[in-house]
Amino acid sequence: QVQLVESGGGLVQAGGSLRLSCAASGRIFSINGMGWYRQAPGKQRELVATITSGGSTNYADSVKGRFTISRDNAKNTVYLQMNSLKPEDTAVYYCNVRAMAVGGWLRDYWGQGTQVTVSS
Repeated sequence: QVQLVESGGGLVQAGGSLRLSCAASGRIFSINGMGWYRQAPGKQRELVATITSGGSTNYADSVKGRFTISRDNAKNTVYLQMNSLKPEDTAVYYCNVRAMAVGGWLRDYWGQGTQVTVSS
């Protein structure tokens, strides 16, 4: 199995910054794509950013130019640097990792979620 532990959420004023981290652990054979999703109250979960094993990135239009996703393959960790935060960025942020556990198969794993609140 693969476990994901997220950290870095919190309360910040509009215009501020936060950095989210998500570390994968367990009997990991390989990790493919990693990414961040978010879900605001009353809304569906939406993609924020993804990064492939080769480092190619993809962003939601709403965060382009403000958020940066990166990964440290040696640490099995993905990061989300969030700058110029807006109240509409308020949501629970979930880490997603597509990985294969030892003896398992390629599948998606999800973190527990971390709350990001941006005050106006």
